[in-house]
Amino acid sequence: MIIGVPKEIKNNENRVALTPAGVAELKKHHHTIYVQSTAGSGSGFTDAEYEQAGAQILATIEEVYGTADMIIKVKEPIAPEYNFIKEGQLLFTYFHFASSEELTQAMIARKAICLAYETVERKDGSLPLLVPMSEVAGRMAPQEGAKYLEKPLKGRGILLGGVPGVKPAHVLILGGGVVGTQAAKIAAGLGAQVTIMDINLNRLRELADFMPANVITQYSNEYNIREAIKTADLIIGAVLIPGAKAPHLITRDMLKEMKPGTVLVDVAVDQGGCIETCQPTTHENPTYIIDDVVHYCVANMPGAVPYTSTLALTNATLPYAVQLANKGWQKACLDNPELRSGLNVVNGEVVYKGVADAWNLKLSNTTELLEPVH
Repeated sequence: MIIGVPKEIKNNENRVALTPAGVAELKKHHHTIYVQSTAGSGSGFTDAEYEQAGAQILATIEEVYGTADMIIKVKEPIAPEYNFIKEGQLLFTYFHFASSEELTQAMIARKAICLAYETVERKDGSLPLLVPMSEVAGRMAPQEGAKYLEKPLKGRGILLGGVPGVKPAHVLILGGGVVGTQAAKIAAGLGAQVTIMDINLNRLRELADFMPANVITQYSNEYNIREAIKTADLIIGAVLIPGAKAPHLITRDMLKEMKPGTVLVDVAVDQGGCIETCQPTTHENPTYIIDDVVHYCVANMPGAVPYTSTLALTNATLPYAVQLANKGWQKACLDNPELRSGLNVVNGEVVYKGVADAWNLKLSNTTELLEPVH
């Protein structure tokens, strides 16, 4: 198979979808890999390293899309890329369709095969290609929150861990999954007083068993959230419904109950956000203020630490990429239910329920679109 790795063009996205080590692994299976020039530079990988691993370097993004059967990316295609995508071309990347009707309609129109990292799902419900970036974003959230709590950045002017004789900040985390767990660990390690909320009592029991003493668990409902936000200095949104829009747990009217200078970090912004007033921002302009509350809603947080993120992501994606390249997407998806669950749009038809529900589109049957492979 001919595999293409374009340079990411989303604002300040420095990750790359394939490392030189990944190129070498795909070459072992006799595939041809084209990498756009400088695609890996933001993550610390040179064109020479890709060539040594067996890739061929192409100068432009148009050439990469024009040549490849499968495009491996990190982030969803953005508007300048839409017209490069060929009918029947396989795109293996994060899509987050439920947060963008424009992207959904564009991929339907291009009749591409869109296999989304974030909906590849194991039998136990875990999301192996979302976990690594959730771990990175979760660990970054308190770090970014602590920074924007500083007064010059319009925050409350409070040190997350406090000092002897002065209370630490109160961090409220909505969601006890991968992001929330990692955020709680880092915030607690910095000395903050942490409250983590979830609707799954079993998960709350697990968290209570291994979290340090400065982390308390609480059942998530509107009443408890409204009470907690009154004393919170940093609120981290870490809610995920796979492939679907996140619910708004914090509404616009709740901002007035928060202390001026409170910081909101919505890690769920990729899926529409769990804070009603959150809109996607970039690393270039990461924050804005509504009702004296600082909103940090960068949609590609791990892009700020691309070396760590790229290695973590490709460790997870490469085995699936090899399956897709070796067997073709149809047989690979027939053989592996995990990959099959990653299919979101196929030849102009939506095959993932969360996406269909988000935009009131017809849901097609995935199996019918997987032609028999002889």
